[in-house]
Amino acid sequence: MIESHFGEQLGEVLKIIESVDAAEHLTKTSREKTMQGRLLYQPRSLNSAFQLLFRQSGWQSHRVFCEYSTDEYEPDYVPQSTTHGAYREMDFVKNRVGVEVQFGKYAFMVYNVCAKMTIFNRLGVIAVGIEIVPMKDFAANMSTGVSYFEQFVWDLKQRGEADIDIPVLILGITA
Repeated sequence: MIESHFGEQLGEVLKIIESVDAAEHLTKTSREKTMQGRLLYQPRSLNSAFQLLFRQSGWQSHRVFCEYSTDEYEPDYVPQSTTHGAYREMDFVKNRVGVEVQFGKYAFMVYNVCAKMTIFNRLGVIAVGIEIVPMKDFAANMSTGVSYFEQFVWDLKQRGEADIDIPVLILGITA
């Protein structure tokens, strides 16, 4: 569906991915015991490169603020605030396509696809999503704990579809 209905946006995403030179982000010297002194890819730097290229191509982040209900509180509990400045944000949105770039922990990948993209779809912001994640060989050259494409796709296949899911393309990238 993404390719047939949102081919232009998918083409832009693929061009942006191809434009990021991972070698420029091989700048982090590990302090972890298992990789002491080893040169690793810097996720923050990679994210900044993606952010610059997406912005230059007219993609915008989209933020929705959360106002929490007090219906679930005990009757005598008085919350300080029902928002606490809370919000949800999609990394990049253009023409109802939402994109998340994730070089972090596994829980963030799952949250993006199984919760955040569904929320933004229900709010009418996106129709489809694209999640950009590292392949295992790329993640192996980042700090420990970074999740990867192969693991994520296996889990999603084992989970199966749910009636609230939206079309999401998981793109695994490598250096």
